[in-house]
Amino acid sequence: MENKTTSDVQVRTGIRDSRAPVLSTSGEWSAGKFRSLAGRMLALLKADEPPDAIRHRLLEEINRLHFSTYDEGDDIHDLDRVIVRDCARVWRGLLHPRSERLAGFSLLRALTDAARGIERPELSPAFWADVTHLIRGVEGQVRPHEVGSVEIDDSLVGREAGRERSRILDGLGARAEARMQGFRDGLLLSVRRRRRSHRAAIVRSLSSPTTAWNDWRWQMRNVCRTPDALGRLASLSQDEHARIAGALQVGMPFAVTPYYASLFDRDSSGQFDLALRMQVIPPQTAVDLGESADDFMAETDTSPVDRVTRRYVGVAIFKPFNACAQICVYCQRNWEVKNSLAPDALILRGPLDEAVRWFADHPHIREVLITGGDPLLMPDDRLGGLLRRFAEIPHIERIRIGTRTPVVLPMRFTPALCALLGSLRKPGTREVAIVTHVQHPYEVTPELVRAVERLRRRGMGVYNQLVYTFFVSRRFEAAALRRVLRRVGIDPYYTFYPKAKKELDEYRVPLARILQERKEEARLLPGLERTDAPVYNVPGLGKTNLNAWQHRDLISIRPNGARIYEFHPWEKKIAPQRTYVGDDMPILDYLDRLRTLGEAPEDYESIWFYF
Repeated sequence: MENKTTSDVQVRTGIRDSRAPVLSTSGEWSAGKFRSLAGRMLALLKADEPPDAIRHRLLEEINRLHFSTYDEGDDIHDLDRVIVRDCARVWRGLLHPRSERLAGFSLLRALTDAARGIERPELSPAFWADVTHLIRGVEGQVRPHEVGSVEIDDSLVGREAGRERSRILDGLGARAEARMQGFRDGLLLSVRRRRRSHRAAIVRSLSSPTTAWNDWRWQMRNVCRTPDALGRLASLSQDEHARIAGALQVGMPFAVTPYYASLFDRDSSGQFDLALRMQVIPPQTAVDLGESADDFMAETDTSPVDRVTRRYVGVAIFKPFNACAQICVYCQRNWEVKNSLAPDALILRGPLDEAVRWFADHPHIREVLITGGDPLLMPDDRLGGLLRRFAEIPHIERIRIGTRTPVVLPMRFTPALCALLGSLRKPGTREVAIVTHVQHPYEVTPELVRAVERLRRRGMGVYNQLVYTFFVSRRFEAAALRRVLRRVGIDPYYTFYPKAKKELDEYRVPLARILQERKEEARLLPGLERTDAPVYNVPGLGKTNLNAWQHRDLISIRPNGARIYEFHPWEKKIAPQRTYVGDDMPILDYLDRLRTLGEAPEDYESIWFYF
C-alpha cells in the first residue's frame, strides 16, 4: 500500500480533544514521564507505608475517580465516562494480589520503586507507555472517541436531522473507502493482466504446455521447495532467498505452488504482496530460533484415537492427510505437517477404520471437521470413499472440510470433485461446508471465484478463517478483505488472534488491535460483511470469544510492555476447567512497527483503551 499520512487519508473523524495523549516514539516513554503524569497516584505510591496499605489506598483512589466521574454534570461527555470506567476496572485487576501470583510479577512493586526514584532498568518504554495511558485514562484525561462525528445539532429534527446524519455517515464511508482502496485485490483488471503475463512466463520456464497450468496434479509436481526453485518463478530479494535457505537448514518445511508464486509481484518490494510473501517465506526470527516441534495447542491431550482431536461437545476433528499443497509459516500444526505431499501423509487403513468406529460410537458428535494438512489433496476415489463412510453415520449432520486449496490451488476444484462433494449433501439431513483461509484481498482471484461458484452451485457454503497477523492489520485492511469475500460468495467466519509462539513474534499483534478493528473498522461495514467472530484458540482449551470481556481478565503488564491475560475456558459456568495465562504483544512495539509500513501511529491512538 502507498504511504499515507494523516492529512491525505484521515481515518479518525471529528475533533481531537486537547486532553488526549500524543503518541510518541519509544524513546520518549520513561519512568520520568510516568512520574510527571501520575498526579495523585504518584503521591500514594511514594508514601512510606507497607505495600498492602498502598494497594488499598490506590484502589480507594481509583474507585473515587470512577464514581466521581459518573456523578459529575453534563460538561463531561458520556463516552469519557466509559473510558474512566474501563480503566478503573483494569486497575482493580492489575493491583490484585492474585494477579501478582498468576503473573509472577508485581506491577505495584515496579510502580512504587519508580515513584521513589529506584532504578528499574528492565522496565521498557512499552511498559511505561501502557501504564501512563492507563493513568491518564482513569483520571479522565483522554478522549479517544471521535467527538461530534455523528452527533446532530439539537435544533435539527425529522427530515432535516435525517439528512444531516446521512451526510455525516457519507463522510465516514468516504474515509473508510479511501483506506480500503489502498489494498488491491486480485480481481482488478490491471492486476489480472499482470498476473496472466507472469503465469505465461512461469509455464515457459518450466518447459510445459500452456494447458498444464490448470491441472492441479501438474501444479503439485512443480511445487517450489527451495529458494532457487521459487526464485525461478517469482522475484525474491537476497534477504528472502537467504531466509528460505536458512529455514531449510534448520529443518523448517517450505513449499509454494506455481499458482501462488504467480500472485507475487515481479518486484520484491512487498508494496502490495507483503502479506502473501510473509505467508510462506519465514521471518528471520523463526530461522534463528529453528523449527519448533512442540504441540503448541496440546492436541495430543485431546486426541482419543490416532488422527482425531476433540475439544467440544458436538464437533470433532479428523485428520486423514497430514500434508499441504504449500506451507503456511505460522501453521499451528507444524509439529505434524512436515512438508508438501510427505510420503507418510495419508492415513493407513487401520487408523482410518478406528477413527470411523470412534465417531460412530459417539452419538453426541453431530459434525466432523475433516482437515489436516489438507484433505483435498487426496485423490477423488480415496477422498470419496472416506467421506461416504462418515456420511453413513446417522448422527453426523454436517461434514466440514478445512482446506486452503481455493487460495493456493484453485484448479483442484474440478467439476468431478465438486460433484463428489455435492453428492454428500442431503437437504434437511446433512450439510457439507467448506472452510478456507483467505488471508488478504490480493489472494482473491478469478480462479478462486470460479472454484467458489462451483461449490455454491452444488449447495455448499464456503466460509473463511482469517489469522489476524501484523501483515494484515493496517487500518481497514481486514475490512477490505471481508468486503471482497462477500462479493465472491465466501462468508467471514473466524478472525483468529495469532498463536504466541516465540519464533513467530513478527506475526503477532496486540489483542487490543483486534478489538479496535472490530469496533472502528468492521463496524462500518454492513452486517453480512462482518459475520466473523474474533477468537483466541487457547492452547489446550479451545476457542474463547474476544468480543466479550467476561471471557478474560487483564492481570498485569510485563516489564517489556506485554499485557498479561488470564483467559477463561469455554466450559466456564458449564463444568470446572483451568484457566490459561498468556502474554500479549506490547502495544508500543506494534505501533513502532506500523510506522515502518508507512502508517501514522496517531491513527491508532485509541488502541490503548481496548482491553
